[in-house]
Amino acid sequence: MLNNPDSDTTYAAPPVLTVSALNAQVARLLERSFPLTWIGGEISNFTRASSGHWYFTLKDDAAQVRAVMFRGRAQYAGFVPREGDKVEVRALVTLYGARGDYQINVEAIRRAGVGQLYEAFLRLKEKLSSQGLFDQDRKRALPLFTRSIGIVTSPQAAALRDILTALKRRAPHVNIVLYPAPVQGQGAAGKIAEAIMTASERAEVDVLLVCRGGGSIEDLWSFNEEVVARAIASCSMPVIAGVGHETDVTIADFAADMRAATPTAAAELAATPRDDWMGSLAADATDLRRAMRRQLSEANQGLDNLSRRLLSPTAQIAHQRLKLRAMASSLTHVVRAPLNRGGVLLAQLQQRWARHRPDVRSLRAQLISEGRHLNASLCSAVKQRRDALEALSAQLELLNPQRTLERGYAIVSNAEGQALRSPGQIKARQVLTVRLAEGSAEVKVSSVQNRLE
Repeated sequence: MLNNPDSDTTYAAPPVLTVSALNAQVARLLERSFPLTWIGGEISNFTRASSGHWYFTLKDDAAQVRAVMFRGRAQYAGFVPREGDKVEVRALVTLYGARGDYQINVEAIRRAGVGQLYEAFLRLKEKLSSQGLFDQDRKRALPLFTRSIGIVTSPQAAALRDILTALKRRAPHVNIVLYPAPVQGQGAAGKIAEAIMTASERAEVDVLLVCRGGGSIEDLWSFNEEVVARAIASCSMPVIAGVGHETDVTIADFAADMRAATPTAAAELAATPRDDWMGSLAADATDLRRAMRRQLSEANQGLDNLSRRLLSPTAQIAHQRLKLRAMASSLTHVVRAPLNRGGVLLAQLQQRWARHRPDVRSLRAQLISEGRHLNASLCSAVKQRRDALEALSAQLELLNPQRTLERGYAIVSNAEGQALRSPGQIKARQVLTVRLAEGSAEVKVSSVQNRLE
């Protein structure tokens, strides 16, 4: 704030930026405005600093731009570009603040045209994967003991020398069959597939190696062809793919039963070292001898134990005879003791029964006499009851209403069945029932007289 003594007006001075601040703001503006993008051009003025950083100019026919690729990114590039190489870089547009120069920071670099090849690689991989060509359940296990190994590669390839050297060192007992085929160039994929199918038809090896050394994606492209992948998948024996270096991945690696980082690694996976087999056999032999000695020792100990327990036949018979006598004595005691106790108990019961036994003869004579008296009493009582019954029956017969009716009398009853005894119970024009000795009749009263004249 500045105060002018001649005026009362107060104003603020505009901010002043340093060059560093200006460049920093411009750098941030560029980085926000231009995201990571792929840029194609030609390498020029390439410099590899002692720090590992790469500095170069990327140009085309009409323009150029400075570029830097720091060591942390450059170590994963896979190749070192040379002057005049056509490349594609994935870069961030920025500003080098120290000089105020516009430049690009390269995150990744690839040879020109690799992008189209990689897209073709991804399309084929997705297609074959959707058809189940890469499924894990299709993968076959490698044989435990490999007697012969087939190799599909170029006879002039350095990879073949590496494989043969590794197998000679590790497994000299393994037979090797070479199925020659060019590993790059026009028509190489068809020749590779033909060699694989030849090995499959002959079926003379236990495992098949499909190999070649490292190179660019263009050099390895024969192993990214569909015909090679299908030949590997239909092969009659397990296939190990050892194509390129550790960072190289091809369609053949996905189709194979096992992937090796390098051709030498493929040879090491295909055959177990002879020394390992010999060591395993020696260890098995040692274990077998130890187990046999242990079984023999246990058998000897068992035989000694049985021999100590073994007795002569005479001693066994004497022992059994003594045992039999003891058992016979025990059996005799067991059988006779209850009989003796039973005999004593029976004698005691007989004595008690003899003391309490009644005089049956006198009781029988008394019973006969009392039976006779009872029979006579019963006959007399029955006769008396019969006579009384006959007298009562005669009296009852005299009182029988039927006999009265038979003498000419009748019973008169009203509609309710009530017997009538006096004229007062009878009304004129009343219907009455008259019961006679041999039936009944209904009569209608014309008049009633209370007294007889």
